[in-house]
Amino acid sequence: MKMIHFTVILFFVAVVGAGSVVQCEEDYQSLREGIVAEFGAETPSEWAEVVAGVKTRLDTNDKVIALTFDACGSKNDGYDAGLIDFLVKENVPATLFINGRWIDKYPEYFKSLAANPLFEIENHGLEHKPCSVNGKSIYGIDGTKNAGEVVDEIEKNARKIEALTVRKPKFYRSGTAYYDEIGVQIAEKLGYQVAGFSVLGDKGASYSKAQVKEALLGSSAGSIVICHMNHPEKETREGVIAAIPELKKKGFKFVKLSDYRLK
Repeated sequence: MKMIHFTVILFFVAVVGAGSVVQCEEDYQSLREGIVAEFGAETPSEWAEVVAGVKTRLDTNDKVIALTFDACGSKNDGYDAGLIDFLVKENVPATLFINGRWIDKYPEYFKSLAANPLFEIENHGLEHKPCSVNGKSIYGIDGTKNAGEVVDEIEKNARKIEALTVRKPKFYRSGTAYYDEIGVQIAEKLGYQVAGFSVLGDKGASYSKAQVKEALLGSSAGSIVICHMNHPEKETREGVIAAIPELKKKGFKFVKLSDYRLK
């Protein structure tokens, strides 16, 4: 009797679980179709890193800086453990924009980062595509081709992160940080703020140590800095390590994006 009872429970759990998956997929499709119906016929007029709706600074006069680090997930990507270890040692909070491909490539690193309260995990898209509703490209990378693909790029990675961390992202930054204004409106409709930057910290991890340091030292109250944590072979780490003590001496504190309103 106990075995029969246990079997019934397992069957019930399996059926309920399958039903939840089906319901979730139906909800997603309904969301996607609604966005396409609202924005699918719109024609954008802007294409840049800063277009209408992109937030580039913290809305404060406090002497604070938000460090943000992208992890993009290309085949040449790595994990800059030395950079992260430095931030942890110095108790420097940061916002990490992580792409779905990077999560799949480095699941254990992702798990460790997500478990550390010093960091907040945000959305860098599912496949690192520029945010376009008509397939525009930048740096040789094709953007999303239509409103439906914009939804897929943003929402699927947000749900991926939520499933792994039990926290849905609040912010989105596209692959390459390029947008048209319709793509930004779609992100906002989905419930995310589009986080740009005011300080180009490492120019896609191409800057030298000296250039990274100089860029970060140019920060002001409310700056949002963009750097990368996916190229340990480059000099981003050394530049950040050199700049942070000097910024602290100048009286700056470091915060997460969610600590302040963005503007």
